[in-house]
Amino acid sequence: MRNRLIIGGFYFTGLVLLSFGISMIITAGLGAGPWDALFVALSYNIGLTVGSWTFIVGFILILLNGLLLKQKPDFSALITMFVIGSLVDFWLLVVFADFTAAGLGSRLLILLTGILSGAAGISCYLQSDFARNPIDQSMMVFHQLTGKSLSFSKTFLEVAVLIVAFFIGGPIGVGTLLVAFGIGPLIQTFYKPVTALRTKVCGSPEINKQTA
Repeated sequence: MRNRLIIGGFYFTGLVLLSFGISMIITAGLGAGPWDALFVALSYNIGLTVGSWTFIVGFILILLNGLLLKQKPDFSALITMFVIGSLVDFWLLVVFADFTAAGLGSRLLILLTGILSGAAGISCYLQSDFARNPIDQSMMVFHQLTGKSLSFSKTFLEVAVLIVAFFIGGPIGVGTLLVAFGIGPLIQTFYKPVTALRTKVCGSPEINKQTA
């Protein structure tokens, strides 16, 4: 029970950090990450909030991930998408609603903070196999099917989504490129020390040995 609570803490902390990072990147106004640029573009073009599109696209990915692995779709992941979508809307529509970054230096700082927070968040909640974010589950599926590293898998998928976001009018900029090419290596960098911390606290082996 103690270990489950600790891993649950990693899971929830990861979602908070990830949603905060997403919101910071969008708020910086220098281009959103590929997936978030897609969600923002859908929000602009069709309606609904960015968080709502996070949930909808997540549902589609759950079905696709299950199909690729020839497994029953992990509908528990809808919990993760609901939490992330709700937190993103909370940060964007409540906390940062009246916030405007002044100056390029400030915007770059906000952007970099968002990228680091997002990568750390992903590394934290990957410590749990429960209700994994289907976006990052797609990274794991690609990793398992191709044998490529987490860094390559994440970067490949980010670039593919970037192309789609560009063509439907998503907010593309230097921030988009930094996220597309930087977050994969950062996840790889954060994952091992976070796993070591979780192992030290829980006294349990790695959950996702293939990511080592």
